[in-house]
Amino acid sequence: MKTRCPCCGAENSLDALIAHEQARQSLWTLANIGGAMTLGLVKYLGLFRPNKSALSQARMASLMAELLPDIQAGQIYRNGQSYPAPVAAWAYAFNEVLSARDSGRLKTPLKSHGYLYEIIAGWAGNVASVPVSINDGTATPAIIGGSRPRGSKVVDAVQQLEEMKNEQATAQVCQR
Repeated sequence: MKTRCPCCGAENSLDALIAHEQARQSLWTLANIGGAMTLGLVKYLGLFRPNKSALSQARMASLMAELLPDIQAGQIYRNGQSYPAPVAAWAYAFNEVLSARDSGRLKTPLKSHGYLYEIIAGWAGNVASVPVSINDGTATPAIIGGSRPRGSKVVDAVQQLEEMKNEQATAQVCQR
């Protein structure tokens, strides 16, 4: 069965992807991350692609293996400090990195996750010192300084998914 990458248009057989160790590992990592963040991550990883060749499966698996523990932990470490990194922060950072590339402010191919982590650290810093409103028992930090673009579909969708997940968890607890 042929598959086509939505980001680069490359075609490959699903059988070949599953048979290739690093490709299978990459698919498994993406499946474990899941949700709205997956497409942003795939587009972000495309920024590591060398100009005149494809991004190897081994390199893609390695890049995802570097990010996965921090994504799962919901925090990053940057310059000796810990910063909260919820799903919304990752979605925002992927969007910002891609916007920087599109506007010509970012030179590709990327060599590390440093720029992504700087954006997440900045996002976390903008919400760490502001009041938190509590609705239905869940904390919602306010964003200040315009760090979150108004109307960002990715961030809005991720936040809606988080709210739905929290509502569903609350409903399950109430049913017990």
